[in-house]
This record gives sequence, structure tokens and C-alpha cells, in this order.
Amino acid sequence: MSKDIILIGDKILVEPDMGEAMTEAGLYLPQTVKDKEKVFTGKVVKVGPGYPVLDPSSLEKEPWENKTKKLKYFPLQAQERDFCMFIKEQAVEIEFENKKFFVVPHSAILLLVRSNISEIPPKI
Repeated sequence: MSKDIILIGDKILVEPDMGEAMTEAGLYLPQTVKDKEKVFTGKVVKVGPGYPVLDPSSLEKEPWENKTKKLKYFPLQAQERDFCMFIKEQAVEIEFENKKFFVVPHSAILLLVRSNISEIPPKI
């Protein structure tokens, strides 16, 4: 049976970058030192649907007439396979299938690095 993570709203699933931290002098820092950092980096694995937005056409009808409640979402800037920097204090660390991940709200992301610049949607 295959399991899948479904993210809600503006949440993003990030696989942390567990690379070894080396000082300028060539000393490797232990993981406990790296855990004390306030900003973490990682690869975006999965992205939630975005911010929920009410369909404006549903406001034109009376509440009892509106049978379908189609919820629309305002998409997020982050995309799968992006590299991101995020504030660790706002992230929640989870373990899924023996792998460490962070569930990060979109507001905690400081920057995104995307390998293919042509994938960025045009500004409206």
C-alpha cells in the first residue's frame, strides 16, 4: 500500500539539505551545531494547493440557491524541485517513511532558487 502526503493550504514539504558544514579553516561542524541555525535550506518536494479564495460568482446568488461550492486557490510561488531557504522556527519537522522533512508555511520561505527560469509564470 502506497502512502502519499497531502498538504493543506499554503504548506510546503521540504527535504532538508543535510550537507556537511565546513568552516573556512576546513573543520567540519557536527550536526548539533547546524541544528542551532535559524535559517535552513532544502529542496521543495511537494506544494499545497495555495491560499483558498471564495469564488466571486457565488456571491451573486442567494446562499440557498448556490448548490456547488467550488473552492478556488491562489497558487503559491514555490514549485516542486525548487531549492529554498526558510526560517526553521516556523517549520514543523516530520519523519515520513524513515526520511526527515519539514512542513513549512509559505510565509516562512525567504527565497527560492529555480533551475529553469522559463518555468516562472509571467507577471500579471
